[in-house]
Amino acid sequence: MALVAKMGLELSTEERALFSAAFKNAVGARRQAWRALTMLEQKEKLRGETVEKSIKAYRAVIEEEIRILCYKILDLLTKGTCCSPLPYTQRPCSEVLPLATGAESKVFLHKLHGDYCRYLTEFEPGAPQGKHAQLAEDAHDSYKLASDIALNDLPPTNPVRLGLALNFSVFYYEVLNSPERACLLAKAAFDDAISAMDNLEDDE
Repeated sequence: MALVAKMGLELSTEERALFSAAFKNAVGARRQAWRALTMLEQKEKLRGETVEKSIKAYRAVIEEEIRILCYKILDLLTKGTCCSPLPYTQRPCSEVLPLATGAESKVFLHKLHGDYCRYLTEFEPGAPQGKHAQLAEDAHDSYKLASDIALNDLPPTNPVRLGLALNFSVFYYEVLNSPERACLLAKAAFDDAISAMDNLEDDE
């Protein structure tokens, strides 16, 4: 799918889905493994067993594999400018984003960028001036840009818009430690979708 993304043509709905699924499956399996290893490492640490070192070493291998995959998809979207000091909207893009003409396509791809920046925050140091802070900012800016487009150009019941709201709320909850903002965002998306569905039923 990486080769398809570099062909210089706008991705179709099916190609976008396959492009996303290919990376999601690869990264998702490793994220699950990383969580399991992290829990196991903590358990072994409490027991004081020497196997902890082996678990830690294997977890580091998984982390590196996740980083490689995440940066690969981010590079396909933004030409290696992840964590650039330039604002997200001013960075040069790859072949993928400039060819996205429809609102749904733009929202989908900017959301994708936000998702993989968010995944990377799980493994980077949390120092205020470190890479974690820059990745969090990149994720926020990606989600915000996608949200602005979605709110203006997509109906509240659109699956891509709803998926964006869900992931943006997860970002607020897990990365920015802002449960109130996360709940407000998710509730607003839910209420807007219900209202739109009620209006459709009334029109019928």
